[in-house]
Amino acid sequence: MIEDRSILLVEDNPKDEELTLRALRKNRISNEVIVARDGLEALDFLFARGSHARRDPAVLPRLVLLDLKLPKLDGFEVMRQLRSHERTQLLPVVILTTSNEEQDRLAGYRSGANSYVRKPVDFNEFMEAVRQLGLYWLILNEAPPVPQES
Repeated sequence: MIEDRSILLVEDNPKDEELTLRALRKNRISNEVIVARDGLEALDFLFARGSHARRDPAVLPRLVLLDLKLPKLDGFEVMRQLRSHERTQLLPVVILTTSNEEQDRLAGYRSGANSYVRKPVDFNEFMEAVRQLGLYWLILNEAPPVPQES
């Protein structure tokens, strides 16, 4: 895996997408943000297929922010596919969702998510949540080492 500094935001709700992008900008998180609006598009981007076939598949984003309730493939299926491939199994994934269901949280962690964050309803709380996500995942966290090709 060649690490990029970008963030892959997987979000089908245009209002939540804009809210997240706005929160990232307001918190001075200047990483490029790639948006996928369904689970299939997210996997196509990460595995460099479909409309993303010309992209270098060895270059992965620094972080994936993944909603659970997505069209075509839900967030759990995206996680299952990511974790089943050696190249993406260590990719940091934060589930960012409105769901507060215990079963969703459990399924999220069981599918290999690194973190589960419920989107706060209040914009200021959401801003703080995004600030902390950025601080931890983009600055403090050390990414896994790049696997050596054999």
